[in-house]
Amino acid sequence: MTWDRKPPVGMPGRGMPGRGPVVGSGLPERGRRPFVRPPDDPPGTSRLFVALPVADEVRTDIAELMTAVAGAPIDERAFGQPRWVRVEGLHVTMRFLGATPDEKQPALAAALRAAAAGAAPFEITLSGGGAFPNAVRPRVLWIGIAEGADRVESLVHRLGVQLEPLGWPPESRPFTPHLTLARTDGVPGADERAKTLAELARDVRFSWSADRIVLYRSIVGHGPTRYEVLAEAELAGE
Repeated sequence: MTWDRKPPVGMPGRGMPGRGPVVGSGLPERGRRPFVRPPDDPPGTSRLFVALPVADEVRTDIAELMTAVAGAPIDERAFGQPRWVRVEGLHVTMRFLGATPDEKQPALAAALRAAAAGAAPFEITLSGGGAFPNAVRPRVLWIGIAEGADRVESLVHRLGVQLEPLGWPPESRPFTPHLTLARTDGVPGADERAKTLAELARDVRFSWSADRIVLYRSIVGHGPTRYEVLAEAELAGE
């Protein structure tokens, strides 16, 4: 893998809710929240979100970066290790929809197609890393979007226009494009992982052409969250 050199890429952060089971047998470190497994979704609903999937070759590069930050295999959850995102499920989240009645899925698929209509594929470049809400008390580790963030935001706006009539009002918080690598709330030494990520990701450049948006279902339990593709829409505009 070749990592091109580039000056550090800064990125504003904002808090994100941590999820998952309690790790280890002791109490969490002072100042860190314990992991709490989210409640089961109501019957007849699925936990959905819309995202841009990462290309296969870029997922391989990101997996190498994640392994370097972990200093151990990322598919073997051990005490003191963050909850790394499954490599095969790496994505740039556009909109989290939450527990959604299953009968709404056809309408959501249509909303994706409407949002994608007329939008052309575009290049995304990942570079720079950090943590939400900060590197001292990290809850989420991320890699930033150095190029293509404006196109992601434009697509998010197009999607929002289609979602509002379906019951999802505009987001109250500003959208911050990023790619989540791990959830670290309650993990001992998470601040050191955040520091290592910032150092290793400072000069990397991982690029691919975003050519579709995808409606995913989150499947929790029995290890890291898994994602099932329910619908997708190609960006085929000029």
